[in-house]
Formats: sequence, structure tokens, C-alpha cells
Amino acid sequence: MNSGQIDAFLRRSRTTSHLLQLLSLLLKTALCRDSYLASRFIHYACSISLPLATSAFDHLSHTPSRFAWNSIIRSHARSSSPLRAVELFSRMRRTGLEPDKFTYPFVIKACGKSGRIGEGRGVHSLALKVGLGSDSYVGNTLIRMYAACGNFGYARQVFDEMRTRDIVSWSSMIAGYVACGFPLDAFETFRRMRLANEKPNAVTFVSLLSACSHLVNIRAGESIHSYIIQNCLYLDAALGTALLEMYSKCGHIEKSLQIFWSMDDKNLQSWTLMVSCLADHGRGEDVIFLFDQMEPAGLKPDSILFSGILSACGHLGLVDEGRRYFQMMEEVYGVRPTTEHYGCMVDLLGRAGLIEEAHRIIEMMPMEPNSIILRSFIGACRNHGHLVKLGDDLMKLLIKLEPDVGSNYVLAANMSSLSSSWTDAAELWLVMKRRGLKKAQGSSWVEVDASSVEGIKEEAAG
Repeated sequence: MNSGQIDAFLRRSRTTSHLLQLLSLLLKTALCRDSYLASRFIHYACSISLPLATSAFDHLSHTPSRFAWNSIIRSHARSSSPLRAVELFSRMRRTGLEPDKFTYPFVIKACGKSGRIGEGRGVHSLALKVGLGSDSYVGNTLIRMYAACGNFGYARQVFDEMRTRDIVSWSSMIAGYVACGFPLDAFETFRRMRLANEKPNAVTFVSLLSACSHLVNIRAGESIHSYIIQNCLYLDAALGTALLEMYSKCGHIEKSLQIFWSMDDKNLQSWTLMVSCLADHGRGEDVIFLFDQMEPAGLKPDSILFSGILSACGHLGLVDEGRRYFQMMEEVYGVRPTTEHYGCMVDLLGRAGLIEEAHRIIEMMPMEPNSIILRSFIGACRNHGHLVKLGDDLMKLLIKLEPDVGSNYVLAANMSSLSSSWTDAAELWLVMKRRGLKKAQGSSWVEVDASSVEGIKEEAAG
């Protein structure tokens, strides 16, 4: 069997079993020593079984080619353990093989995903030293990396120093501003982009719609929607989901539903977000209907969706439904409850005044309850005047977990007062005073002037 035939088999491989058979053949025929075939095997294996690809890479009898290095680094950068890509990059350089313009973006992306700005800056310096400072692919990845690490000053510096900017550069900046909590700067960047005669694409609008959601700016959102329609942009899962979220956040839930049902390309995120939006608007029957439509649509609910529907049941007082979905999670769909799911159930039962049942949920948790669950439970005890000593140990645990949060002391002191434990209440107030803690005041945010996003309306009208 020659290398061309083996390469054809590799292209047709779909399972780990296929790969293992081919690997066995390569070992038996000593073709594993062929650098080209070994590199091709690693390349195809990365998309099927990263552990197998990594094992084959680590046991190569010869120095891996740059193509093999890039394949394994790229796959780890995309995986749940991106830091491994950074380690492989360092190992590659120690062999004396120089990374190329494809290697650097993979590693920079890994630094961003793992939040390692120190390593990211180091890779940035190396890229500049080898003359890749003007490479737009490297520059765009650097912008996203610095934004992901929360340092938008560096991202802006990279953007300003780029000789040529494409739509990816502008969209990366807009997305970075939104992710870092600067939605008005995102709109200003969009305005500059249009002045530079750069045409926006679907990725650009996903970020801008997210900015509209943050600002609760329906006028800008509607203008973007008009632009999408006028320019016949395809409403894929990402763009459609961003659009329905914008309408929901701006109070137009019927419009959100209209967008949702008009989407041909709905993914699990679309369904999950729609469930959450309906719950936020108190549409309990629609939440349950939507959940029941998922399986016929060929989608299996995941952990995030169950968090959404349990939260919806809690806010809408659907106790029986909440119990049913919680039980279905593991028994029907094999989704193991997390801290968030237990927290939703405690909140659901606490709101309904079922304090003892909520307490049993906390006791059956395989992990220690977090501060959110504890506050929810103790708050429910207070709201329903439940003076049974269920929450004493939990109040102590809450203060132990978050000793510097003033609202925890206020909650515990109020509970002690309700049960006439005046000495305990006075001691809690005293400790709070000694630490200089205060309960954070509530606040609201309203839009006063939307002039900074008027450019969107002008673009849509033009």
C-alpha cells in the first residue's frame, strides 16, 4: 500500500476505531517514519480524537514537521485546555524549529481563551521580532486576545498600529468593546468603520445588537434589523439569536418570538435564550411549550437550558413543573445537576414557602452550597417568617464564605431579630460596624441621550 492510498483512507476516517486501524498499519509497515504521512495522520486525528493525535505526536520517531506542530497546537487552542497549546509552542521553539505566520495566531488565541495575558504579550513580542507585526491575521487575533483578557488598552494600540484593517479587524474591535462593557465605544467604532468605507457583515451586527441589548436601545436595534433586511443578510443562528435577545431585552417579547420562529437555522443556544427571555417576561406556558418542542426538533436539552427552565419555573411559581424538570434532568437526559441547578430548586421552593423541602435540597447536594444559594434560602426563611432553626448553621456558613459582604450580615441580623435572638443580632451589627461594611444600595439605569448611536439609523436609512 502506498502513501496515496493511506492518505485517501485518512480523509475518509470518521471514528477513533478507523484511526487506530490506520495507525496499526503505519507501524507495521514502518510508514510512520514518513514525515508526510505522520503529519497527515496527526492532522486528521486532531478532528476526531485529540488525545490519540497528541499521543501519536509525542511518540513520533522523528522531528515533527511544522505542519504537524501547527495541527496539534491549533487543536489544543480550540479545546477546553488551551494552555496546552502554549506549552507546545514553547516546546516547538526549543527544538529549533521556527513558528510561522499560522502558528502565532493559534497560540495567541490560546492565551486569550485561558486569560494568560503575560504569555500573550510574550508571544506578541516574538511575532514582532520575526516581522509579523503587519500581518492582519496576527493583528486581528491579538485584538481579540487582549480584549478577552480585559486589557482593551493594548487591543486599541494593536488596532491603531495596523497598516491595513479589514472587516475582521473592525468587527474584533467592536466585539471587544462590547465584551469589556463599553457599548457606546462599539457604536463609535462602527461609525468610524463606515467612514472608512468598510461594509459590515453578520459578525459585526451580532456585536452591535449585543451593545443595543446592554443599552436597552430599541431604536438602534430596529435600525440594525432594517439594515439586515434591506441588505438581504442571512439570519443564521448567531445573528438571529442576537436579534431576538435585543428585542426581548428592550421589552418586545412578541417580536422576539416572531424572529425565533422565522429562523431556519436555530441551534441549542437559540432555544435556551428564547426560554430565558420568555421566563423573564413571565410567559410560563410558552416556556413549557417551547421546551416540549425541542425534542421533536431534534435537540437534546443541555445543562444550560435546564438552568434556564428551572429559573423560569422559580420566577413563575411553577413548583410541580420545576420538580418534574429537575427529576427529568438526570433520569431522562443524563444531565447531572450542578450547583446552579440546585440553586434554582432552592429558589423555586423558597419562593413558594416550601422551606423544609428547600432545606432538604441543600442537604442532598453533593457539594457545599455557595453564597447565592445560602442567601436565597435564608431570604426565603425571612420572607415567609420561618423561625425554625433550619438556617442557623447556614447563616454562619454564609458569613464564613463572604465575610466582607455587608448584605450578608444584614440578612443574618434580620433573621436573628425575627427569632428574638437580640444578642446575636446586636453582635452581627457590631461586627459589621467594626469591619466598616455597608449594604450596597440599589440603583437603576435609564437612557437619557441616544445621540451617540444615531449613525446606525442614518446607515439603515441610506
